[in-house]
Amino acid sequence: MTATPPDVLRCAYAELVVTDLAASRAFYVDVLGLVVTHEDAGALYLRAFEEYLHHSLVLRTGSTPALGVLAYRVRSSADLDLAEAYYRALGCRVERRAAGATRGVGEAVRVLDPLGFPVEFFHEAEHVERFTQRYDLHGAGALSRLDHFNLGTPDVPAARKYYEGLGFRVSEDIRDAAGTVYAAWMFRKPTVHDVALTGGDGPRLHHIAFASHERHQILHICDHLGALRTPGVIERGPGRHGVSNAFYLYLRDPDGHRVEIYTHDYYTGDPDNPVITWDVHDNQRRDWWGNPVVPSWYTEASLVLDLDGAVQPVVERAEPREAGVTVGADGFSFAGGAEYKLGEQV
Repeated sequence: MTATPPDVLRCAYAELVVTDLAASRAFYVDVLGLVVTHEDAGALYLRAFEEYLHHSLVLRTGSTPALGVLAYRVRSSADLDLAEAYYRALGCRVERRAAGATRGVGEAVRVLDPLGFPVEFFHEAEHVERFTQRYDLHGAGALSRLDHFNLGTPDVPAARKYYEGLGFRVSEDIRDAAGTVYAAWMFRKPTVHDVALTGGDGPRLHHIAFASHERHQILHICDHLGALRTPGVIERGPGRHGVSNAFYLYLRDPDGHRVEIYTHDYYTGDPDNPVITWDVHDNQRRDWWGNPVVPSWYTEASLVLDLDGAVQPVVERAEPREAGVTVGADGFSFAGGAEYKLGEQV
């Protein structure tokens, strides 16, 4: 492989196919407080309060809930030519998209990547008002920005190698003594991740994540959902991750797409930022407090579309699965020295 990869800045937006736009609007706008940049009969374009690009989430109506596209912003328009050449050299399907093919986005390159995900690269985008100091509009649970994608993929080392080819670096991973890799967190912006690779059947979208500034904003979202008496929307949390050290909450939208609200991870921008490796049997890796991980978090995820809008076939993971080799509050934990503690069976 001799082609030069595009210079990726960060994760930039996701497009989700939803079946009921009004129900999705009630969740993403009325509960999560995302800002509507544009809406029409078939789509909603949303952003968080500190974002100035046209959108970080598109909700588009369709018959099957699925991931439509993941998008990364690149450093310059010249990187689009690099992206096109890079993916053609990989043997991937590549489409060049004119400015405006997605509302608010300039010229772009869209590919079906080697992992089976539809991915777009763009540089130019329409600027809109940044609501950082519009405190008169902020709700108590205000979300600041899109933070990351989490992807289900059968072969994590292969996926890691692919993303390393794009210049991504690993911040943390989960392994066992035999060398099996269960997950990896990879970044371009100087945080823990822009994309996480979770070992499982795939290609599937595990979740998208939005960042808040404070833990109390996440707790307010929980209170808001409680007041609405919406059982089942909160799938997991609130809690604190071991991996990333972030405070988290996992929600399911009306179509079952998983959304994480996320805050308080750490800076990774120095060139010698060390990789943190977690033992798969340490039950504090997924929840620092040792709370159980619900089975759906391991088994359920959103389907993925190809560039023609057809559902991608899902390939089963051949290697051991994280949930299958750990038990209790999702694993054996080290409780001093070599002693182990057994929690509840997941």
